[in-house]
Amino acid sequence: MRVHHLNCISTCPLGGKLMDARTQTILRRGHLSCHCLLVETGSGLVLLDTGLGLNDVANPSGRLSRFFLFLVRPEFREEMTAVRQVRRMGFDPRDVRHIVMTHLDFDHAGGLDDFAGATVHLLAAEREAARLRATWLDRARYRPQQWSTEDHWKAVDPGSGIPWLGFEHACALEGVPPEILLVPLIGHTLGHCGVAVRRPEGWLLLAGDAYFFREEMNLERPWCTPGLRFYQWMLEKDRAARLYNQERLRELKRARGREVEICCSHDVVEFERLSGRPADFPADQLLLNHPPA
Repeated sequence: MRVHHLNCISTCPLGGKLMDARTQTILRRGHLSCHCLLVETGSGLVLLDTGLGLNDVANPSGRLSRFFLFLVRPEFREEMTAVRQVRRMGFDPRDVRHIVMTHLDFDHAGGLDDFAGATVHLLAAEREAARLRATWLDRARYRPQQWSTEDHWKAVDPGSGIPWLGFEHACALEGVPPEILLVPLIGHTLGHCGVAVRRPEGWLLLAGDAYFFREEMNLERPWCTPGLRFYQWMLEKDRAARLYNQERLRELKRARGREVEICCSHDVVEFERLSGRPADFPADQLLLNHPPA
């Protein structure tokens, strides 16, 4: 079980420093990652989230909402899509047999089209919310234009899950090795979850959009930039659940920090620390053969 970190097209939100705490001024756009994981297993490759895909790069205005295109202005580069990075690393994209989704927001699900043969696993509540698209914001965040593989979706009921490190319902997935589990983390969306991967050195939990900024996991003084705090508030579907699950993640870090490493989808510092390379540099064969120390 080997894990590779992919940044599958950065976003550049309005607000600069108010968003990422790294951009020099609020007048420039910030820089957020789209942290996905590629997992090598004995039965093929498993991709955790897809980021934006080739069709999004080719036709952004036809696939994505004008609101989010203006707000976050993705850095559209074909070589940063998951399918191109998988191939650059020496793999055949057809060997991606399974995709596990934290949720179906446009910036996480755009690459589904690029892996037409893969089975897609997600929580049942997320599938239903995405199909319903009940509000204007839901219609902007959930984009059916990205769902050509919907016939291959397998929805999971969290009630079938098993306890995992203090969480009640971690779900095993049909056809996926038991070292990969879906962990419900409701709040950002009604079917949002994290994905846990058992590595030789311990668990890695991709927490998706359960939090956005690394200091939200600070055990003494949790803190988030003003811009990302507003962004999370704007997109949340259940505020109480979102804040509760953030606290559960901090408790997991406090109690089991030696056993599990936690990362989110959009913090560039986390991505660069775990991947060992700049967020705007695609994974390739060089990194596969000579992994960073």
